[in-house]
Amino acid sequence: MKIIECPRDAMQGIQEFIPTDMKVDYLNQLLKVNFDTLDFGSFVSPKAIPQLKDTAEVLNRLDLNQTKTKLLAILANERGAEDACKFEEIQYLGFPLSVSETFQQRNTNKSIQEAFETVQNIQNLCTVFGKQQVVYLSMGFGNPYGDPYSPEMMVEFVESLKTMGISIISMADTIGVSNPTIIKPLFEELIRLHPDIEFGAHLHSTPHTAREKVVAAYEAGCRRFDGALRGFGGCPMAKDELVGNLATEQLLEVAKELKEDSGINEMELAKSLLMSNTVFSHA
Repeated sequence: MKIIECPRDAMQGIQEFIPTDMKVDYLNQLLKVNFDTLDFGSFVSPKAIPQLKDTAEVLNRLDLNQTKTKLLAILANERGAEDACKFEEIQYLGFPLSVSETFQQRNTNKSIQEAFETVQNIQNLCTVFGKQQVVYLSMGFGNPYGDPYSPEMMVEFVESLKTMGISIISMADTIGVSNPTIIKPLFEELIRLHPDIEFGAHLHSTPHTAREKVVAAYEAGCRRFDGALRGFGGCPMAKDELVGNLATEQLLEVAKELKEDSGINEMELAKSLLMSNTVFSHA
């Protein structure tokens, strides 16, 4: 099971600026835990996400010599992708493509059609610079805006992305609306149709519903899961009431229950959990 830790997602909605030194210390600690990937920062407009305006500086101060963890940066347009491509240390470029027209406009100030064009342009950059794009299908289990949604739409989105060369697609439950009766059949169908695509689950959840969501995705064949320590975070562009990220420590408990090896260093994880209390005291 691949565990993707998402401190970027946890930090981005916090209004009080987290000092750069604190971010660097926290991320360097997370790099010792042996997560598969660290969603560490974002190359977006500082006006949109002021909390992440220091991503480039943070990256330059990360100690990557003793870690196998790969780095993922989120971006919202080609300019952000160009900035991220300047750094050899970054392996993955993440782009949020929404199946909700309303949320796509709120999140990236683009229509869905324009967002697809952006995906293709980012993919072209990835080819040139040796990166891999991860597309997050946000509002992937429904939306609160009354925009059209159906499993058939998700299949169409995936098929379009596949024609562009996208091979990692993460289904993102941006506001926590998913439940096992939605999650399991959707993943089963997508994995059946496209076994060559790596599907991930980026679930937002309250603690008491997290386990059943993870198990539903796992039983459907998903082996890539995003989380954030202590369940901090949520998308500030979604709506006023945020539903936190899936708590990584809860995700790891489910992995143990399923007898899945996550490769996590338990001692360094414990240190990270302690440090997170200080980092997110700003929340």
